[in-house]
Amino acid sequence: MVSSTAEKTIPAALEAYAVLDKRLLAAVKGINILSTVSWPASLEDRMIEAYGKGQYALPEVSYRKPDLSEVRKELAAIEKEAGDGDPLREYLRRTAESWRVAAEMLEAVGTEGVTAPSIQLYGRPGDAIPGSHYSNLDAARYFVELSDELGADMADDDIVTNISSELLRKDLSKVLDDFFGQGVIAVEVDNDLTAKAAAGATRIRLRGGTRFSQYDRHQLLNHEAYVHSLTALNGREQPVLASLARTSPRVTATQEGLAVFAELMSGAIDIARLKRISLRILALDMALNGADFVEVYRYFNRCGQSVADSFHSAQRVFRGVPLCGGSAFAKDNVYLSGLMDVHTFFRWALKERRMDLLRYLFAGKLTLGDVMSLEPYFQSGALAAPRWLPPWMQHVHGLAGKLAFSLFINRVRMSKVEAETLSAGL
Repeated sequence: MVSSTAEKTIPAALEAYAVLDKRLLAAVKGINILSTVSWPASLEDRMIEAYGKGQYALPEVSYRKPDLSEVRKELAAIEKEAGDGDPLREYLRRTAESWRVAAEMLEAVGTEGVTAPSIQLYGRPGDAIPGSHYSNLDAARYFVELSDELGADMADDDIVTNISSELLRKDLSKVLDDFFGQGVIAVEVDNDLTAKAAAGATRIRLRGGTRFSQYDRHQLLNHEAYVHSLTALNGREQPVLASLARTSPRVTATQEGLAVFAELMSGAIDIARLKRISLRILALDMALNGADFVEVYRYFNRCGQSVADSFHSAQRVFRGVPLCGGSAFAKDNVYLSGLMDVHTFFRWALKERRMDLLRYLFAGKLTLGDVMSLEPYFQSGALAAPRWLPPWMQHVHGLAGKLAFSLFINRVRMSKVEAETLSAGL
């Protein structure tokens, strides 16, 4: 068992990094991205009722703009002081930079000025998938089309939502107490929560008044608890880089990609879930190309989502930005691109027999690049190995079996495509 951070002695050679990291954490303490761009639950309830009656007015949303000017100055100073030259300095510089961009984005909340920095942080739907000639949009269209071909309804009759938020709270509390220890993670019901669930290091919130399915339960455990909360808790064990306990904007794609990958590896994801993720990317593209809130809402509704789910999905696209079209909050772009990047990384690590790198990925809030560049510090012990690993990562042979099949079947599929292309040309 790994001892707590407070009990660890930081080597003198690493003290300067730890001091700069503490400055970074102190500077970003007041930056809360999602709460700054969120909508009041009371507004959503009123608008969902109106939309259910066919009354499609644009919601009137107001935001409280934070003054983060001093925060931005401190982050710029940390960037300059960190500089570059070694992986730890590079980590600190890049992390401070991403928080500074996020601060600029939040100071523009309620205006179209949110769009550009959000794209800088999370990417845009048309971005190319590394290592291919396909884009994130191509992948989204593929999963939507595949889902439709398979007849996967967004409200599948086989998926029964009969678990109340309070019943799920009790269930998850027991499971997490058994896994992490008594009281390490609290599970609470939050009536003002916009999303179905949200996770921090020591608290998971469930939206009050919502009913959940067994799929929801498995997704919450594997996505929220065994990735988001787990990596935050492991990050708290780090003696030098305490910031690894907090999700900086630059690690969002890896964190969300890893969380969706966890759903995939644990069997907690279905094709309808992939369709929902993909629809959000297509909706982002619509909004950036001029579609307003109502048009995006109607798009989700036509694709099979309920009135409430369509409203919540459209709301995710327009968080913090004007609702008249041409602007968007791009965070939902990272789920699919992150999943593909993480899946590729896991396959590469298996092929290279580098399971150690996969374990390091859970030692805190890291990007895939961080895992590679910071490897020497894990090997030296300057960075702590993860105390907790998700259940599916603890069974290496099972994980390797799934990934090995994926590696081989991709070769078979490529050969088939090439054969069909050759045949068509004859």
